[in-house]
Amino acid sequence: MTQANAIPQNSKQAAGNNAIRPFPKVNVPEAELTELRTRINATRWPERETVSDATQGVQLATTQALASYWAKEYDWRKIEAKMNALPQFITEIDGLDIHFIHVRSKHENALPLIVTHGWPGSIIEQMKIIDPLTNPTAHGGSASDAFHLVIPSMPGYGFSGKPAASGWDPDHIARAWVVLMKRLGYKQFVAQGGDWGSIITDLMGVHAAPELLGIHVNMAGIFPADVDKAAFSGAPAPSGLSADEKLAYERLSFVYAKGIGYGYQLGLRPQTMYAIADSPVGLAAYFLDHDARSYERIARLFVDGQPFGDLTRDDILDNITLTWLTNTAVSGSRLYWEIWGKLGYFSVKGVSIPVAVSVFPDEIYPAPRSWAERAYPKLIHYNKVERGGHFAAWEQPKLFSEEVRAGFRTLRSKAAKPDVVFAKAG
Repeated sequence: MTQANAIPQNSKQAAGNNAIRPFPKVNVPEAELTELRTRINATRWPERETVSDATQGVQLATTQALASYWAKEYDWRKIEAKMNALPQFITEIDGLDIHFIHVRSKHENALPLIVTHGWPGSIIEQMKIIDPLTNPTAHGGSASDAFHLVIPSMPGYGFSGKPAASGWDPDHIARAWVVLMKRLGYKQFVAQGGDWGSIITDLMGVHAAPELLGIHVNMAGIFPADVDKAAFSGAPAPSGLSADEKLAYERLSFVYAKGIGYGYQLGLRPQTMYAIADSPVGLAAYFLDHDARSYERIARLFVDGQPFGDLTRDDILDNITLTWLTNTAVSGSRLYWEIWGKLGYFSVKGVSIPVAVSVFPDEIYPAPRSWAERAYPKLIHYNKVERGGHFAAWEQPKLFSEEVRAGFRTLRSKAAKPDVVFAKAG
């Protein structure tokens, strides 16, 4: 079986294109894993960087430490077993198969919630929050905080289908998620996202489907258009900014100048990235180079074994390996091309429904309350937490789950008891 076909194929049931089909157990052939290790061991290494820091990119020592662990100690079967223990399904929306995890809470009147991952990510990022959100009484919460949880793989990512034509942009995905939740029988629900998930969730809030009660984001789109434009141009911070606003501006300016090189590359020429589809070590290095704060901690994790919140070396490699085995490095990258020059990553989108915002200190920028209040006129929750960064659900699942519960608490009284047609299946 080739790399592209390492994941089980699906057959549609008689119910037609709208059918909710069980996703088969994942069982990657051992030959695929052997080939992966062979490719890692055969890496042609460049020389070491000529500086003592990470200003030239992902450092040789970090990458070699990752590769050594990946080839000699990492065990894919562990995450495979964890995924297979979860209820997973697939359904066709607008001609594309969408894979998703669907875990229903045992608690009565749980609130339906759809959570969207980002890049370079997958449903693996959200697996640690499943039990805290669906079974809150086992994690310091109350039954009234429970959620029914839907976690889809974005188009072109993981086990979802790969778009064969352009058009699957964040706006399209936002609309598809409403279709998915309604297809599952949920008459009212909420949505959450980080990274691309924040952008998609913001756009769900812009569309304001009557079924959507509110949203929660942890990478809030709060920059006024003029401020976002100034940061992109590299201009000094505008006068009159508060301390929090100035910090956010400086962080965003750094991101535009030095911290989002992959965004430019993928936004302009994603199909050129054959190297990350052909080299596992190339893929790993590219994924590690997401943001400076996360990279610093991940590098220490591999080189020195220093803890990174709840993240482990296996967590990092689970996500990279899933991308490798599904051959989705390039298909996932095209999302940047879809919005290039059309939609700001970090700017105000025009959300009109209730919004909860959680600010993790090591996010690529900390969203100031003042801009959050302007961006989201119906801001129902804003909180700065004490630790955590861009991959908050993955790194700080306990804190993240507490924030999600708190963010949606005031909306629960507005939620009618759902008429769930999918309860038996999922």
